[in-house]
Amino acid sequence: MVDFEVVSLPESDHPDVGDVAPDFTRPLVNGEYWEDTALSTVTEDGPTLLVFHPMDGAFPTTYIWNEIDDRGFAADVQVVGVSVSSPYEHKDLLEARAEDARLFSDPAAEVAAEYGVVNDLDGMTGVTEHRPATFLLDTDRTVQYAWVAPEWPAFPEYDDLAAAIDDLV
Repeated sequence: MVDFEVVSLPESDHPDVGDVAPDFTRPLVNGEYWEDTALSTVTEDGPTLLVFHPMDGAFPTTYIWNEIDDRGFAADVQVVGVSVSSPYEHKDLLEARAEDARLFSDPAAEVAAEYGVVNDLDGMTGVTEHRPATFLLDTDRTVQYAWVAPEWPAFPEYDDLAAAIDDLV
């Protein structure tokens, strides 16, 4: 069994239901290539599940993407992730899991800061990652569902998220 400490995270000033999610442009990685893409361009194509996750390779990231894959969310909505990992690391994650997803690379955690989901790593000055969070967005980027981890590690409320997807589509 993995031994780790559960850490309470500070309050998050994140977009909530009814808010318009901030737009951003970052490299968006798919199974073949990446290119700078705006979130608004993605959402124009349909409802979008925006998933913030820790760096690729971290155990919470594995658990999050395994559950999203197992539940088949990508069959109903676009699924895009965001983390500090590079496009090269994202390509590896897409090969291993995150089926039918695309991943934004946010190495300076600027998007995470704009969304209020930065996680400053204890004992590592200047090192941050993304706090697990999910935002279900409609085509206008209006938040239909929001969940942000209150502690580390924590995982999305998948049943609630599935119900929100069902309500949206």
